[in-house]
Amino acid sequence: MGVNSAAGKEPSAIRVDIGELVLDGFRADPDRVSAAFETELTRLVRLHGVPLAARGALAVDALSGLPPLPAGLSARRLGQELARAVHEGLSGHGEVGP
Repeated sequence: MGVNSAAGKEPSAIRVDIGELVLDGFRADPDRVSAAFETELTRLVRLHGVPLAARGALAVDALSGLPPLPAGLSARRLGQELARAVHEGLSGHGEVGP
């Protein structure tokens, strides 16, 4: 994941690269999960920004500590919950690893 910004300004670009996401026990359509994830993360960043990037560019190699999610979630809801967890991590409230 990467966030680019000039000091004191809003990030000019946000790039989220997810190499592999394994969702055991879910039967949701991956394309719909991805679309919902992108829509929700975009909304959250526009609404709340990315606090960890306030001092400049940020690169996060791994984000862990995602909460357990019920297997019966719809693709839309699953994408939204994943986006919220990622945004929490980018806000300094989640676990960020190397």
